[in-house]
Amino acid sequence: MLRVSEIRLPIDHPPEALPAAVAARLGIPVQEIGEIKVFRRSCDARKASALVFSYSVDLSLPDEAQLLARFADDRQVQAAPDMRYHFVGRAPKGLASRPLIVGFGPAGIFAALILAQSGFRPIVLERGKAVRERTLDTWGLWRKKVLDPESNVQFGEGGAGTFSDGKLYSQIKDPRQHGRKVLEEFVKAGAPEEILYVNKPHIGTFRLVGMVEQMRREIERLGGEVRFQQRVTGVHIEAGRVRGVTLAAGEALACEQLILALGHSARDTFEMLEQAGVCMEAKAFSIGFRIEHPQALIDKARFGVHAGNPALGAADYKLVHHCRNGRSVYSFCMCPGGTVVAATSEEKRVVTNGMSQYSRNERNANAGIVVGITPLDYPGGPLAGIALQRELESRAFELGGGSYEAPAQLVGDFLAGRPSSHLGSVMPSYQPGVRLTDLSTALPNYAIAAIREALPAFERQIRGFAMADALLTGVETRTSSPLRITRGVDYQSLNVRGLYPAGEGAGYAGGILSAGVDGIRVAEALTRDLLQADHA
Repeated sequence: MLRVSEIRLPIDHPPEALPAAVAARLGIPVQEIGEIKVFRRSCDARKASALVFSYSVDLSLPDEAQLLARFADDRQVQAAPDMRYHFVGRAPKGLASRPLIVGFGPAGIFAALILAQSGFRPIVLERGKAVRERTLDTWGLWRKKVLDPESNVQFGEGGAGTFSDGKLYSQIKDPRQHGRKVLEEFVKAGAPEEILYVNKPHIGTFRLVGMVEQMRREIERLGGEVRFQQRVTGVHIEAGRVRGVTLAAGEALACEQLILALGHSARDTFEMLEQAGVCMEAKAFSIGFRIEHPQALIDKARFGVHAGNPALGAADYKLVHHCRNGRSVYSFCMCPGGTVVAATSEEKRVVTNGMSQYSRNERNANAGIVVGITPLDYPGGPLAGIALQRELESRAFELGGGSYEAPAQLVGDFLAGRPSSHLGSVMPSYQPGVRLTDLSTALPNYAIAAIREALPAFERQIRGFAMADALLTGVETRTSSPLRITRGVDYQSLNVRGLYPAGEGAGYAGGILSAGVDGIRVAEALTRDLLQADHA
C-alpha cells in the first residue's frame, strides 16, 4: 500500500480528477490505479480567490516496490504506515478484581472500551445520568432556567464534549495512531465516515448523543458495567495504594486499580482528592468571553467568492494576539454555525460554552476569546484556580440578573468602555437569554485590557471581526482543568499506586480526541501493570 501526499485540486473538481492527478504524480497510466482511499483531505484557504483541496491518498499497485525505489527521495510518496490498533494484552482468567473508572466522558469511555475489549470487565461510575435523561435536564436549564447540579452540560453520560461542537482534531503527538482508533470506534458507533479523512472532523451534539449510547452498549456487551448517578465521595488509600471508593449513598466498592477520568468541572471531587492527600498541582488555563458574528461574515472573510460553497461548509478561524502587557489572547473552541450555551454545573453561577450540530447551519459563528493565565495569577495551592473560576462565574450570575441569563455587551460598546443598552444586527443565541450590561467588571482588569487590545488586532486578520454589533457573552472560564493530578511515566499517581489520573479533568487532554487518546493510553498502562502483577 502506497501513501501519496500533496495532491492539490480545485475545490469543485469532478471525482475522476483525483485518480488522474495521482496517476500523473506517479507517472503511470490512470488505468493502473484501482481503488483510491482518501486518508486526509484539507482545504488550503490561504488565497481566498483560489481555494484548493489537498489530498493524501492510499492505493495498492502491482509494482509498489519499484515505485518506492523510484521515489526514494520523495517524502510525498511513501509506504502507507500500519494504522491498525494493537492491544497490549488480554485479561488473565480468574482475575480477582475489576478496574473501576470514575467518569464517563471521552477519557472514561475509551478507557472502559479498551479494557472491555481486552477482557477486563471494567465498572464505570458516572455521577450524572444516562445521556437521554441528561439531555432533558440540560434543556431544563436552557428553556426553564432550572439547573440540576448533577445532570447538565458538564455531568452525565458522554461528558462535556456531548454538548459541544464535537470537534475531533488535536495537536497531540500520536506515534501509535491512537487517534485513529478513537475515530474508527466513533464511526462504528454511528459517526459519519468522513471523520476518518477530513482535516478538521466534527460530529455535533445530536449525533454524539446516539453514539455514546451505542458505545455504552458495546462496553456492556463485552462484560463491562456503567452505573449512573454514582458520585464518588471518598477514596480509600492504604500504605500508598488505592483500595476502593465510597459513594454518596454510602456504598463502598473495593478495587486495586482506579482510573480517575474526571471532567474539568468535578470540583467537589478535586477537593476530596486533595483532602485524601493525592498529589496535584495548579496549572494554567484561560478566561474570557464568547463572541458571536454572522456566520456569513466569517465565510466571506475566509473563503471570499467561494463563500457558501457546500463543499466547504461553514468557515472557522483560529486567532492569536500577544499583548503589550505580556498576555496572550486567542480564539478557543470556535463553533461555526453554532450557538452559545449555558454550561454551568453549580447553582447561582453562569458559564458559557459553544455548541453546534453536524450541519453547522445556525445563523451565528461563535468562539471563546480568552486570555491565558497561570498560577501566578491565583496563588494559594492546587485548588486556587477553582476559587477564581467560582468568583468569576458568581459575578457573571449577578451581572446577568441572577436568573442564569448571561451578561452581554456589544463589541463596539466594550471597546468604547460604555454599557450596552440595545442589541444590534447580531442576535444572541445563548439560552436562557442575555442581559445587556458593562462587561468590564466581569474579568480581572488585565484580562479586560488584553481583550480590548486583541479585538482590533483580530480585525486586521478577519475583516469585520471587531464590528460594533458583534456580541460578547460572559463568562468563559472552563477552557481546561485549572489543576493537574500528577502522574508518572507509568500513568499512575505520583504518590498513590493503582490510581490512574486520565483525561481533561486530570490535566492531560484538551478536547474529545485528545481525551479519548489519553483514556486509551491509561487503559494500556493499567493492562501492563495488571499483567506484570499476574506474572510476578
